Amino acid sequence: MGINRRKFLKIAGLSGIMGLGGKAAFTLLAPGELEASLEGVPLTEAKKWGMVVDMNKIDDRIMDKCIEACHHTHNVPNFGDPKVEIKWLWKETHEHSFPGQANEYMGEENEERHFLLLCNHCTNPPCCRACPTKATWKREKDGVVMMDQHRCIGCRFCMAACPYGVRNFNWGDPRKAPKALNPGFPTNPAYPTRAKGVVEKCNFCAERLAKGQIPACVEAANKIKDHVLIFGDLASPGSEVRKILREHYSIRRKPELGTGPNIFYIV
Repeated sequence: MGINRRKFLKIAGLSGIMGLGGKAAFTLLAPGELEASLEGVPLTEAKKWGMVVDMNKIDDRIMDKCIEACHHTHNVPNFGDPKVEIKWLWKETHEHSFPGQANEYMGEENEERHFLLLCNHCTNPPCCRACPTKATWKREKDGVVMMDQHRCIGCRFCMAACPYGVRNFNWGDPRKAPKALNPGFPTNPAYPTRAKGVVEKCNFCAERLAKGQIPACVEAANKIKDHVLIFGDLASPGSEVRKILREHYSIRRKPELGTGPNIFYIV
């Protein structure tokens, strides 16, 4: 079966995630086997994935559980040094989460609490335009901004282009992260570990979406309290995520830049 390079890279990225144990899909599967390996995988029907974080329900304990679930699912290493840290999901203060939206008379409950941050999977992602090798791209079918470490050359142009600081560079080999800080690493043998010198970030749990599952952070949060994180199709007026946004006032990070972030915060 014929397959063009662009389609091959997209499928290879998904195939590498889905059970190849961290080895490049290019070296494990011959042409034709790659497509065959995806037969029967139920792909989602959403046209534009988005997420709402209900700040009235979430707290630090729930955020920590979300971060733990995300990082365990995707083998994100802990180097114990903020200068070289890798984070797909993290907590940040209002001041650093929403610069430019400061209010002199803001209530302390907003000013002092943490916000859960991740890739915004922008409608107009500047990172994709900046990447010279197309190692990062926006999926046409559902708007997820993907990252292919096999094509990344480590130029970090995408990091400079991203106004949200959601991309991380592997200064060291994740497989050599301190064992004391990473018991059982890799914690998920079904998800590939990365190499030194590549960029990584949240992928909206694309490997779980391909199997009809919700992102790991959403699952972890909602096990503790219902509707803390709401995930759904922003293109569907009848979706739960759209219903929530109609009923509540929400804010986004740096919307004035025109990137169209698809992570919303109810405050």
